[in-house]
Amino acid sequence: MKLNALLLSATLAATSIMAVNAHADNTTRVAATSALGSVAGTAIGKSMGGNTGAMIGSAIGGAGGAAVSANKRDRTGAAIGGGLGGVGGYTVGKSVGGTTGGYVGSALGAAGGSVLGKKVSEDRHADQRSYKKHSKKYRRNHR
Repeated sequence: MKLNALLLSATLAATSIMAVNAHADNTTRVAATSALGSVAGTAIGKSMGGNTGAMIGSAIGGAGGAAVSANKRDRTGAAIGGGLGGVGGYTVGKSVGGTTGGYVGSALGAAGGSVLGKKVSEDRHADQRSYKKHSKKYRRNHR
């Protein structure tokens, strides 16, 4: 029975990722795939190693989902945010609402964390472009 549930959840997650890719902008896609990855990782981790396994699984799933769907420049920031958000969300959700609350918290935490990490990465790139544009040293060496 557990194998059937695992296969069904993996198929559902893969199908959802493909559907989200077709119709969503980049931020929505990153949030959705990170949330799906975190929930799948939480379920697999919980069946393998209890609550500690669920926390590790939510981190890996959230980071993996965010990294898959983010663009190349913002991939690391989104993955770090998705991983940390997934663990934090699972921990808070588990303490508030039990196992189901852990899954919901994992999804919400990973989605929010990955979007926040992506946004921080985008802002950092914008700041670097602004610095290079106004730097005399940069202009002198790169004409």
